[in-house]
Order: sequence, then C-alpha cells, then structure tokens
Amino acid sequence: MKQHIVRIALGLLIVLAFLGHAARFYQVAFISQLDQIMYDYRLRLTMPGTLDDRVVILDIDEKSLAIPELGHWPWGRDKMAVLVEKLFDKYGIAVLGFDVVWAERDQSSGLKVLDQLAKKELRDTPQFAATLNTLRPRLDYDGMFAKAISGRPVVLGYYFSSEEDAREYGVLPEPVLPAGIFAGRNIGFSAWRGFGSNLPELQAAAALAGHFNPFIDFDGVVRRVPMLNEYKGKYYEALSLAVIRLLMGLNEASRTNGKTISLPKLQPFLAGSSSKGYGGFERIDVGPIRIPVDENVTTLVPFRGKRNSFKYVSLSDVYLDRAPAESLRGRIALVGASAPGLIDLRSTPVGSAYPGVEIHANLIAGMLDFNKGTLKQKPPYMIGAEVVLLLIVGLALTLLLPLLSPVRASLISLVSLVMITGLNVMIWSGANMVLPLASSVLMIIALFALNMSYGYFVESRSKRQFTELFGQYVPPELVDKMAEDPEKYSMEGRSEELTVLFSDIRGFTSISEGLDPKQLSAFINEYLTSMSMVIRNNRGTLDKYIGDAIMAFWGAPVADPVHARQGVLSAMLMQEELSKLSESFVAKGWPPIKIGVGLNTGIMSVGDMGSKLRRAYTVMGDAVNLGSRLEGITKQYGVGIICGPHTRELVKDVVWRELDRVRVKGKDEPVAIYEPLGFDGQVSKERLEELKLWNQALRAYRAQDWDQTDTLLFNLQRLAPGAHLYEVYAERVAHYRKDPPGPDWDGVWKFETK
Repeated sequence: MKQHIVRIALGLLIVLAFLGHAARFYQVAFISQLDQIMYDYRLRLTMPGTLDDRVVILDIDEKSLAIPELGHWPWGRDKMAVLVEKLFDKYGIAVLGFDVVWAERDQSSGLKVLDQLAKKELRDTPQFAATLNTLRPRLDYDGMFAKAISGRPVVLGYYFSSEEDAREYGVLPEPVLPAGIFAGRNIGFSAWRGFGSNLPELQAAAALAGHFNPFIDFDGVVRRVPMLNEYKGKYYEALSLAVIRLLMGLNEASRTNGKTISLPKLQPFLAGSSSKGYGGFERIDVGPIRIPVDENVTTLVPFRGKRNSFKYVSLSDVYLDRAPAESLRGRIALVGASAPGLIDLRSTPVGSAYPGVEIHANLIAGMLDFNKGTLKQKPPYMIGAEVVLLLIVGLALTLLLPLLSPVRASLISLVSLVMITGLNVMIWSGANMVLPLASSVLMIIALFALNMSYGYFVESRSKRQFTELFGQYVPPELVDKMAEDPEKYSMEGRSEELTVLFSDIRGFTSISEGLDPKQLSAFINEYLTSMSMVIRNNRGTLDKYIGDAIMAFWGAPVADPVHARQGVLSAMLMQEELSKLSESFVAKGWPPIKIGVGLNTGIMSVGDMGSKLRRAYTVMGDAVNLGSRLEGITKQYGVGIICGPHTRELVKDVVWRELDRVRVKGKDEPVAIYEPLGFDGQVSKERLEELKLWNQALRAYRAQDWDQTDTLLFNLQRLAPGAHLYEVYAERVAHYRKDPPGPDWDGVWKFETK
C-alpha cells in the first residue's frame, strides 16, 4: 500500500508539471518544440497537394531580368505601369497584389537632373523650362505608375520592422480599425519600431495596401501570419486580408452593378469582456468570411502543398504579350520574385526554402475556401480544453497504473495514447481546431515510465542484492543474466569443461622501452580495451590482465554449450582487430603490434578462489596450464593462434592446420597442436591447396622421408615466402639428416622452456 501511495504521489507531481506548461504558467521549450513538430506532421498529412489556379504568381524571374525590354532589377516605374495596364486591360486579372515595396523614387528617367538644371544652370532659359514641363508627364515614372494603379483593384505591400535602428520609409495606408478598439484587452501584438512602405502618391493611388510580415516561431519556422499589426496605436491589415477585402468589394459591385467599390469592413470577434479569462481575439469577420486568429492575432497558414502549389507566370511573358490569357483572366495575381538575389525564402512546415509570396497565396486560397474548413482555429479557450484533458487523463492513469501488472499497464497506456491521438485528429479534421498534443503524449509516457521503473526497482531488489554480492567476482556483462535466476549459480569451486584463452604481446619489453610512461599507458589501455571488447562481445569471461597478457574463459559462470567455438571465434577476431589497431598505432608513431593466442579446452576447476584479503572468480588446472603453454609457443611456429586437440575436436566448422605434436614444459604427455585457418567456406582455394601440400609434408616428415619433406617444404616456401613454420621444419629436417631420431621416433618435438 505504501508503495502505491508513493507512486500516486510521484504521478501527481508529473501531472502538475504538465498542467503548468499547458496553463502557460511556464513554458518547457522541448514540449513546445514537439508540439510544433506534431503540428507540421499533421499539416503535411492532410494538405491537398493540388494546384490552385485561382491565385497566380507573377514572377520576377531570371528570364524577366534577361530580356532587354525590362533589364536588371529594379525596373523603371514606367515599365511597371505598362505591366499593370496589360494585366488588367489585356489579360483581365481580377485583383493585383504586390509582394514588393516602392519606397524610393524612380530616378532612371533623369527628371531630377533636368529639374536641377532648370533651377540652376538653365534658369535663365525659359524655353528649356517650357520644354521640360511638356516632357514631365512622360519622364515622371512614379506618376505614370501611380496613374496605372489608380482606379484599379491593386493592393500594395509594405512591412514593419522591429530592428533597433528601424526607421520609417514611405507612408502607411489608412488604418483598418479605429484606435482604442482593443482597450483593456490583453492582445499579443508584435512590437514594431519602424516600417518600409510606399511613396505617398503610390499609396494614395492604390485601392488598398497590406503588410507582408510573417510570424516567425521560436524555431525559425513560419506557420502563421498576423492578420493585424499594431503600430503607434493604429491597426493595419495583412496583404492577404487586403486582397480578399478588395475582391469581395469587386464581387459585390459586380453583383449590384455598382460603379464604385464598397470595401467590407473588418469585424473583430472578441471573446470575453476583459483582459481576464480568455478576453482576446477569436476571429476576424470580413462579410461572410470568418478568419480565425489566436492570441497574437495570427492565422495559421493553410498550406496546400510544397513549393509551386500555384501557377507561376513570368512577367517577361506578360510584358511581351506571350502569357497564357486563360491562366490570368479573372484570377488574383500576386507579384513576387524567384530570381536569385531577389527571392524571399522562408522556412515553413512544408519546406525549408519556401517562397514568401506563396505564403500569401495560401492564405488567400484558404480564405476563399473558408466554408470548407481550410483555416484551422486555435482559439484561446483551447488552453482550458487542454488543461481539462490533461487533468482527466492524468488523474485516471495516476490512480490506475499502480494497480496493474506490467502487461496491463502497457496495454492501458497504449490505448490511452491511441485515444488521445484519435481525439486530436478528430478535432483537427472535424472541428478544424488545433489542440496541442505533445503534453498529453509525453504525460502518458512519463506516467507509464514512472510506474514501470518504480516497479522494476522494487521487484528486483533481490536481484540487486545478488549483484552487489557477486558483482565483485563475476564480470558485469554476465551478472545481469545470473541475476535473472540466482539459484542456478554458485561461486563455490567445481569442475567443468571450459575453454581458456591466453594472449600476449610479442616483444613487449622492447616496445615498452621505446615509449615514455604516458605513451605506454595509452598504448596498453587502447590494446587491452580493443581485445577485451572482442572477448566480451562473444560471451567470454575476462579473468584477469597480467601486464600485457589477457586471460579469459568460456562456459562459466553462465553455461555455454559452444564455449570452444566462441573461444576460437574470439581468437580469430582478435587477430583481425589487431591488424586495424596496429595500423592506428603506426599512424601515431608507435610500433606495430603482434600477439600470440593460446586456446585449450578441458576439465578445469572454476569458482571463487583466493585469500581472505582478495578473491577472484577464476579457473585452474592442467588444461589451463596447457593453454598458457600453447600461447608461449606461437612465436616458435610463426603463427598467431594455437589450439589444443580437444578444442579442435569440438569445433567442426573450422578449417584446421595441424602444426605439430609436442611435449610442453611441465607435461609428459604429447599433444597435437592446431592452427585455425578460418571457418568453412571462408578459406581461399589457394590457402586450401597450401594446406593440402602441408599435410603431405607433415606425413613425410613423420615418416622420416627427409628428401620428400624437403621437396614439399621448398614448394610451400614458394607458395608462402617468409612463412616461419616452413623454415622451422626445414631446419629440423637438416638437423635430423645429421642426427637421425631413430626408428622408434614418435614425431614429437619437446620444448624445454615455457
């Protein structure tokens, strides 16, 4: 019962932590970031991915900059005037919006210079002044552009700036809402320090103007656009909103055969009655269109798909009268740039380099389809909905999970995740609302992890005690397996058939003399780590390090029916790993390294051995001693690995080469020794041919057929120049020619040293 109370208390703390984030008492960056990622994923899964031909992008592309009629950007306003006239008079577009700012005057006509001449150098020449006044309408490119857009449904663009040194360029349009309309409301308008807008005559000539500032989330991604921006107590609409208002005015004028355009007013829908509670924005109504906004007065961009979800028409084709008329007539046209150096790229949920002009196009298309649920809502009361959901699910799981088995707890947690995700998707698709998902998912996972980890630690207390008791004897990699069933294992000494391995670095004394203490420490640490990892990865028990020597064994304390094979595999992998290690040593300026490995399988005593001061889990016996002796004679034969006869018998899938029959120091019985050449199917044909020839040589040697042995050894040395094994036997043959071993010779070579 006490354990359940502790679990419930910890669970409540987790629930409270997530409730604090959901209620906006504080924000956890990781949860917020995960929410954004989940939103992006839902958006990409549900966006239509089709081309919307109602909005067309008029592209300032490389092609447009390349034709001499237009030339490099910025183009003269006289050319822009021609483009505007053609777009409306020839191609019949409905509304034209500019994702471009005209903040500076066009000086390309030279009118300014002529005016200065008329005021100074040529002020006494009346004829010059008269001619200039006659030419002025044709040289005033800004006036020509203003005349072209005047009386036409054109929306200019501008931007606000929050930079410290921001200034005011051009003039802002008339605000769309009266000052003080939001008095007493806690609305999260962005703070601006300046703006970049259009020339006064252009602004006065345009039907409307809208800002094209996106709202950039903390991760640098544009998911929203402010429908309204506040500047010095006045309120200004977005470019997309201005285009929609102008289009609605045109449609209404067309429906009623009116001669003037009556623009629909913005009607902000305010939730609540004060800044307390959720007293912020919920939506902006423009006639029948309802545009949902959040607490920052931003609208989620209803991306239709990835880049190029709208048709692009090059402005060069418009200027040269080559544009497809059917693609433009009756369409909303937005002027933007795709040419390098001009393009405005933004990071969005659907692409890291997304044209800014397409963001406005997506919003316009979404507003046109407002009755189809394309504009997702994130009203202020969704905060309360998330808090209630977290509270219900959190309390239910906090009280329920401590009572369940791990399997049932896993099932309940999984069902909860599926239900929460399903509810979220239903709200997204059915109610067109965005309910945060990350807090709910992470809370369920955290509660499940708490109960599983707490239960694990409590239930495994006996296992931990076993580990503490025997961990000092047994290598850590095997303790966990032993702890699963402690009764099966004992540290008392017993006899077992095991496989033991000894390895030693050849010439280590010379190597150590050539390295300083720091280098030697790094050298031996890197070597022992590399070799030990091979042993460990093949279920070996690391017994001890003796200087540069390694002792390991297989088959205890955890039984392994293929202990001999694991030992042979480890020995071969150690030699492979050594080749790579030696290369890295040479690259560091250290000497290359070679080792000898001895393996033997047999009956050994295994258990906890030592004194009262120090004990260790180790192996002892004749079979162990033989393994050590086999390692010691690897250098005599010039091979990397030597195995005893029983190891060879147990490992059937290895190609073996019998090296000799020997009597090692301290042992009277002769033993056959073998070298593993590789696993079946992995040894080359050339190596197998060499082995066949060697077996013939070994038979001739034991039959004391010295001539035949010499011939075969000569052929072997040609196949494998420098092979020390063949040199050893050639020397023996030479010795036995002078001092024959006698007819009762058993072919055994005796070693007098270890």
